[in-house]
Amino acid sequence: MSREGDIALNFQNPVISGFHPDPSICRVGSDYYVVTSSFEYFPGVPIFHSKDLVHWRLIGHCLDRASQLPLHQAGSSTGIFAPTLRHHEGRFYMITTNVSAKGNFFVTSEKPEGPWSEPIWLDWEGIDPSLLFDEDGKVYITGTAGFRNNEQPGIYQAEIDPCTGKLLSPRRFIWSGTGGAFPEGPHLYRIFGKYYLMISEGGTEYGHMVTIARSDTPYGPFESNSANPILSHRSRKSSIQATGHADLVQLEDGSWWAVCLGIRPIGYPYHHHIGRETFLAPVHWSDDHWPVIGESGIIEETMEAGKLSVGQGEPWSGIEEFNEHHLAPYWSFLRNPSDDCWSLNDRPGWLTLRGSGISLNEADSPAFVGRRQQHFTCSVSTLLDFDPHEEGEEAGLTVYMNERFHYEIALSCLAGKRGVLLRRRIGTLWKTELVYEYSGSRIVLGIEADKHNYRFTFEADGEAKQVAGEAECGLLATEVAGGFTGVFFGMYATGNGKPCKAAAYFDRFDYIPADEMEGKRGMP
Repeated sequence: MSREGDIALNFQNPVISGFHPDPSICRVGSDYYVVTSSFEYFPGVPIFHSKDLVHWRLIGHCLDRASQLPLHQAGSSTGIFAPTLRHHEGRFYMITTNVSAKGNFFVTSEKPEGPWSEPIWLDWEGIDPSLLFDEDGKVYITGTAGFRNNEQPGIYQAEIDPCTGKLLSPRRFIWSGTGGAFPEGPHLYRIFGKYYLMISEGGTEYGHMVTIARSDTPYGPFESNSANPILSHRSRKSSIQATGHADLVQLEDGSWWAVCLGIRPIGYPYHHHIGRETFLAPVHWSDDHWPVIGESGIIEETMEAGKLSVGQGEPWSGIEEFNEHHLAPYWSFLRNPSDDCWSLNDRPGWLTLRGSGISLNEADSPAFVGRRQQHFTCSVSTLLDFDPHEEGEEAGLTVYMNERFHYEIALSCLAGKRGVLLRRRIGTLWKTELVYEYSGSRIVLGIEADKHNYRFTFEADGEAKQVAGEAECGLLATEVAGGFTGVFFGMYATGNGKPCKAAAYFDRFDYIPADEMEGKRGMP
């Protein structure tokens, strides 16, 4: 990164890579906080902290208890949609939708890292709720059309009690947008003495866009900006596509910035697999007080930092030794995990997974611990100690998009033989190979990724690394697999229909980005 004194000239997008969509931002003094959607993964709603808007550190999750986040009924790409984060009078408020449970709710905390309260469930239809704490003490909830009442598409609003969650006024329709499909992701702001309503339209796909309107009152009528959309990459030849779902923040110096989601697709026609990511862009105001995001609604991977005092980010946390009594915050489970399916205490220094009858092929909660793929070119590896004797028992590494689209390399007992298994599942198409008969229990399994392929490797004790096979990244892409999430690298265990008698032990998990791949360790 170029520097002049203490001021960085440029910064790199995305600022939070991998599956981190629908960012919402707030500032408290000189500190910035961002939350993103988490869908069916647990814990839910990751929260990040930054001092410079560019380098972000994951400090925890707003929803880290099953009582806050019931996901037992969550299908793929359901669960938590589009949170909004706000701060008012010493308290943080995170409002969101659990589309698989009771709908809209909010939680609060005095500290961003928690603990966060139990949910206050709302009598409020639709998705993507947001809060505005107005200057006169009133608080407004803004969201989308409801499904049960068959409301017309658009944005709805009411006054709300932030202590009890009870509505203090009728629900009112306030804006339909500019005519794009799926008007959603609303945020209401009071700026320059007016109410600005910023939304997303076009669906979270290649036609995605951000539009804005303003009014003298919180309920309108709203005047649409003649320059809409104020952010969109539709029909552009760009490395960044599907930009949308933005949120604004004002800095201490009075300047404005926006976070938004976007994707970095591969190939042509475009397809993307590591998910919708969080991007940053400057915001300028026109002479007639309309916001302009980026360069006339366009953002780039390299952008000018302006007056941002961009510091040094923390080193990449790629080596996991499992020496603590808790998992680092970048680890996720699929839905609500069973306490008896994993442990860091059964064998100190190892992650223990006890496979149930649930496999990766079910919209359920298998014995799975994973982290997001955040780099196109990278490698992951783990030392597995697993002694399967029963038919169908397996444990290993997976590249996981959803229960119908995933790859794995594992140690398994299959057709009476123990060996290294490579499986590719693409919808209803399966291919399973026993690539190497292996009588031992300790083995290093690995995945090497570039933009287009995953290469699966294994390293038996005392032997050279071998390649088990390859699989295309593009076949796990959203354009093929569907949904709203991104790829995870995960450790898993399963008995494929019955509980595993053998526990799977994982010692160390290495996630090495491309610029650090030299010197990667092998079998300890």
